[in-house]
Amino acid sequence: MYYNKKMEGTVKFFNESKGFGFITNDETGQEIFVHVTGVNGPSLNEGDKVTYVEEEGRKGTVAAQVTAI
Repeated sequence: MYYNKKMEGTVKFFNESKGFGFITNDETGQEIFVHVTGVNGPSLNEGDKVTYVEEEGRKGTVAAQVTAI
């Protein structure tokens, strides 16, 4: 885990009505869960390039401070 380290990734899936999705880390290829509360900005779209940090959530690691670039 790289808490507080800015990571880059690509939005694989984001369901705006349900408020969650997944980001694929560009370096490792791993997928990470993202909740709408961790998104800086209006929303995310599939294919968006983003930066984020990893944080420990209730059910494991989640993306936080997610910002489209």
